Amino acid sequence: MIRALRQRAERKQKPAAEAEVRAELRRLRSRLPRLTGALATCADGTVLADDAPGVAAEEAAALTTTVLAAVLRLADGTGRGTPSELVVRGDSGYLATYAAGRSTVLTLLCEDAVNLGRLHLEGRRSAARIGELVDRQSSVPPALDPAPLSPATVTAAAVVPGATGATTTPASVPTRARPSRTAEATAPTTHS
Repeated sequence: MIRALRQRAERKQKPAAEAEVRAELRRLRSRLPRLTGALATCADGTVLADDAPGVAAEEAAALTTTVLAAVLRLADGTGRGTPSELVVRGDSGYLATYAAGRSTVLTLLCEDAVNLGRLHLEGRRSAARIGELVDRQSSVPPALDPAPLSPATVTAAAVVPGATGATTTPASVPTRARPSRTAEATAPTTHS
């Protein structure tokens, strides 16, 4: 009973775009036959919608948030800028994560035989659609809302479920101002 009340309260807090996002996830699965699951999560790890049978969506969302925090640190530390997607290949297939608008992340689970080009094409398209749906429902103006894969949004606050003694202390991701690459690229070149 308590669990049902908690789930009902969580559903009320989710954006009104949830049904549309879920429909987009189903359409994506119909376009990519090797796709075994898809979930859209808020950058803080809250599940917005999922179409991933056999996958613990809350656990996957929390782990995605933790991984994104590490990826942000790596990208920042190596000067690669803000990441917009992440692909992991495992023994049994792929996991791909795409930024979807200002505050949402799309995670796709695929079989090993998936066409990676098609995965990226369809994943990016769906991420753009989901981002539009969620951002349209958001009450935060675009200028004030950080990107979903930005250090200000993703923190390592997620805890690996089942870990004993784990704490939920958010780890902020350091940011540094970087010189513009356009300044370097505008240097005159001579050809002989």
